[in-house]
Amino acid sequence: MQALTRRHALTVAAALTATAVAPVAAAADHHHSPDSFDEVYKGRRIQGRPASGGGHHHGGGYAVLVDGVELHMMQNADGTWISVVSHYDPVPTPHAAARAAVDELQGAALLPFPAN
Repeated sequence: MQALTRRHALTVAAALTATAVAPVAAAADHHHSPDSFDEVYKGRRIQGRPASGGGHHHGGGYAVLVDGVELHMMQNADGTWISVVSHYDPVPTPHAAARAAVDELQGAALLPFPAN
């Protein structure tokens, strides 16, 4: 059996530290506040921004509007986003979720989501 050298011990310690820190860094990355956006997509105005209190927000403090009506959003544990309109199609950002909702609505109006 080989003797444990200082170099080998330091290599193992560095590998273990990197392995322990990576999941924490990845989790922190998934829950940062996404960038704001405001655009017209397929004739619909979609907007997204950090929420400033009030409203019905389960999207980590992030609000998305389609033609001025709030699109109910939720961020999954893995960092993906879903909306009440495209619930079974997780996407990487609220911006992508807003576009997916417009695609799914196919021109129909978004109705306000009732708050409990």
